[in-house]
Amino acid sequence: DRLVVKPANESGGYGMLVGPHSTRARREEFAALIEKNPRNYIAQPTLSLSTAPTYIDDRVEPRHLDLRPFILQGKESWVTPGGLTRVALVKGSLVVNSSQGGGSKDTWIVEGSIK
Repeated sequence: DRLVVKPANESGGYGMLVGPHSTRARREEFAALIEKNPRNYIAQPTLSLSTAPTYIDDRVEPRHLDLRPFILQGKESWVTPGGLTRVALVKGSLVVNSSQGGGSKDTWIVEGSIK
C-alpha cells in the first residue's frame, strides 16, 4: 500500500499500481499477478512530488510535477542548467507520463539577478 508497482519491461505508465492511491481490491489483483510472474514486476517508493501553479481550463490550479535534469557524461560530466519538467494534468494524479495525459516543458535556469 506504500509502493508503486509496475511491469518491468514496459514504459509509458501503463499497467501500474500507485499503492497509496489504489483500492484494496486492486492491490490484491496486483499481488496475484506478482505471485504468478514475479520477474515481470518492479516496485519503487512512492515519491512526494512537488506541485506548481498550472494553467488548466482558464484558471490556475496546483498540479504535481517532476524535473528530469540533463546530465552529460564524457571525459568530464556536466549537469545542464535546466531539464525537462513533467506535469500531471489530472488533478490529484501522480502520473506525469505524456502517454497517460501528462504534459512537459523545457525548464531553464537563468543566471544573474533580476533588476
